[in-house]
Amino acid sequence: MSAWTELWQRAQDAAARLFADVSPNSTPMPATQKSRAFEQALAGPSVEAQEMQPVLRQLLLDIEERQMSYYTLKLLDVPAYQGIREQDAAYKGRLALATAEAIRFCRDHHGVVDYQIRNLLEALLQQLLRSTLELDAAGLIRLLETYGIQFPPGDAAAEVGHALFMMPVLLTLGQVEKFQKKHGPHAELTRRLGQLLAATEHQDRSYGGGTIVKIRLKLQELLGGPASAELPPVQFVDGDAFGRRLNEFVAGLSPSAASTRPWLQLLQLWQKAGGGQPTAKFRKEADAAVAAIGPEAVRAQAAEWLALLAGLAVEQIEHTHTYEGGRTYTYSEWHFLLEPSLNVAKGLVWTLGPTAPAALQQQLAELALKGYRKIPGRGPLASGLANACLLALAQGGLPGVAQLSRLRPKIRQANTQELIGRHIEKASQELGVTPAEIEDMAVPTAGLVNGRADFDYGDYHVVLELAEGKAEVSWQKGGKTLKAAPAALKQSHAAELKELKVAQTQAQQTYTGQRDRLDRSFVEARRMPFAWFRQYYLEHGLLSQLAERLIWRFAHPDGTQHDALWLDGAWRNAQEHPLPAPADEAQVQLWHPVLATTDEVLAWRALLERRELRQPLKQAFREVYLLTPPEERTRTYSNRMAAHVLKQHQFNSLAKLRGWRYALMGAYDKGYESDAAQLSLPAHDLRAEFWVSEVNADGAWNDTGIWHYVSTDQLRFTRLAGQEPLPLTDIPPLVFSEVMRDVDLFVGVASVGNDPLWRDGGGLVQYRNYWENYSFGELSEVAKNRKLALQRLVPRLRIAKVSEIQDRFLVVKGKLRTYKIHLGSGNILMEPNDQYLCIVPDRSPKQATATDVFLPFEGDAILSIILSKALLLADDDKITDETITRQIKR
Repeated sequence: MSAWTELWQRAQDAAARLFADVSPNSTPMPATQKSRAFEQALAGPSVEAQEMQPVLRQLLLDIEERQMSYYTLKLLDVPAYQGIREQDAAYKGRLALATAEAIRFCRDHHGVVDYQIRNLLEALLQQLLRSTLELDAAGLIRLLETYGIQFPPGDAAAEVGHALFMMPVLLTLGQVEKFQKKHGPHAELTRRLGQLLAATEHQDRSYGGGTIVKIRLKLQELLGGPASAELPPVQFVDGDAFGRRLNEFVAGLSPSAASTRPWLQLLQLWQKAGGGQPTAKFRKEADAAVAAIGPEAVRAQAAEWLALLAGLAVEQIEHTHTYEGGRTYTYSEWHFLLEPSLNVAKGLVWTLGPTAPAALQQQLAELALKGYRKIPGRGPLASGLANACLLALAQGGLPGVAQLSRLRPKIRQANTQELIGRHIEKASQELGVTPAEIEDMAVPTAGLVNGRADFDYGDYHVVLELAEGKAEVSWQKGGKTLKAAPAALKQSHAAELKELKVAQTQAQQTYTGQRDRLDRSFVEARRMPFAWFRQYYLEHGLLSQLAERLIWRFAHPDGTQHDALWLDGAWRNAQEHPLPAPADEAQVQLWHPVLATTDEVLAWRALLERRELRQPLKQAFREVYLLTPPEERTRTYSNRMAAHVLKQHQFNSLAKLRGWRYALMGAYDKGYESDAAQLSLPAHDLRAEFWVSEVNADGAWNDTGIWHYVSTDQLRFTRLAGQEPLPLTDIPPLVFSEVMRDVDLFVGVASVGNDPLWRDGGGLVQYRNYWENYSFGELSEVAKNRKLALQRLVPRLRIAKVSEIQDRFLVVKGKLRTYKIHLGSGNILMEPNDQYLCIVPDRSPKQATATDVFLPFEGDAILSIILSKALLLADDDKITDETITRQIKR
């Protein structure tokens, strides 16, 4: 037993005596179990521990006297720590040794010492190691030994146990580096570092592997590394496909090639990637390595690796644990990349950021989506890697901003949406424009002019065109249209066909993303100069296909205004009369029906139906929500959408899709309280809150404790920085209407009343009456709009003679029975006894368009379902599905 170990043992044996053996001159401790355990931890055997015992004691006293929470504690808020920060390097070095001894005691007696105390000490030690300490070689060796690292005589590998994972070894090596720079190599310290390096070679890297890699790299630097004539050793974990591919790449490098050394240096640099952003040192070294290799070579190889990462399967492995008595518990693990490979991938992405071309940016965007994929019971799959992708895109100029704009509505995490917003805002500030303007500027054309691009491949002519919102490719030869790409071109023009596919994908994704951005922009009531609108909308090769099918309001410098649609090469009003071209100074706003009279709205709807113009989003047929007398009486809140039962996970997805912030409620924390989905509206300094509460009933939560259902409550508005509800009469009508439309969407889609199987599948017995009332009750604004559309559509269908609108139902007279299809839920009752008929709709795209009837707007799935059911039931004698016929003939 070494002298140090013997001394440590004697200190532990004497620790219990400290409960009654506190110095009379020291600050009295609170009489709590936590403080007594802390006294034990401070009883280290060294001179430093005895010296620093009052300092560490005061640290705990400050925390307890101020009733500071250990969960939210920041050392900077503790007065005793402020005094520590002002001390010199020698003092901090002695305190680091004392703190490390106290942590060692905590770990050796984890059942005695509160883990919160241990966490406090660990936080203090880390902060000390990040500063400048004055420690000699013996002190640094003592620090490592205190972590539990044992150095045997000679050059045998050290015994590290869990120290590399559990203790701040990497930060301590940073202090060793400072020591060597000041004093040069020290023989005994160097020997111990060599033993530590040897120990890392045999460590399991499946857990904490990224830390081990960084420790190995730092040790190699401290030991001087290989001779300059030799190549730097680089090895990756082989526990995942990415690590294996990297090892194959390294093995294939030629020792004589000029690019080999910079490649190895770059790969080694990627292994060190840590934190949320690359350091200036990382960027400098990465840029030098890329320049030595050649940017094109790096980008070409990066494209291959990014494709591998994006296509790498996420493996789900189930484990079942059996308890005494036969009770079992099954849980899943999800495997994507080991930690060392995640760090390398992050380093790769950081390196690409500022110089990634459009194709690589597309890959980075897809990898970001994958990284934010939610894993049950865990959260995002690889948020650190995904965040790196966002940072790389943010550094990629306008094309990168375009990708961020496309990603934002696809990502469900509210904090990530806010992160993307900050990236876009920062980029806009650098250009001196608003975030909305930079998103306009960043929209790619995908090579389209007026929604079309033409290509010639040998004897073949190819057209890429946006038709009714779909990016479609058509082939011609000699004026004859072909069904598909000729097989011969797949060989002779493989590269061109690949580029065409990329352009088609980009066109579709951009169109869809910009359509959704415009739909969300109604609530902002944004205005822009006509000169800007003309340049970035009307004359844009892709956005023009959206702008020309929407109605716009023009406010002229003389104070007049008019609403117009681009039709037959001119701006025209709802009566199709041409209007003069607006001046560049005129302000343009996306028209909303709440801004117009009822007659004006009906005139626009008539024009669209007469011309059979389908708008890319609901505009002329958009639902309008005005204040009702009950809302005027309640004054500061609306109960219009209260008392509904929603499927919580579906509600959560819809809320985040529309930009609302919401966190799933669970039975494990605050499920007994109400919560709220919130929508921030900075353009109006408003925040909308839609309150919900858990539905606590038998079997009402899943295996992770999340409530299956929530019940809805009031909708209210506050200022962004306030809590007091505002009078609803103070909310701009357009804002109120759009927010209420969102809430109606949440109810209309996520309500259990929309699920035809919910009642028969068990549901919640307590809420059967709600299901009946919702499924066949009063119509919402969306359903009322749907009713107006059906009143115009049904007379044009082949079922017109056997169908009619009656109150809340589309009534269809079949050969066997008469059916009442509810215009809100799409559920069905059969006459004469109002027997419920359960038909599970086919939601495939083919079924959704099976009616071949012109609809002036897109996106109403329930309308398509109602029409499909009506067409089916009109010929009920021809139905062959037994699950339906059994109910009809019952």
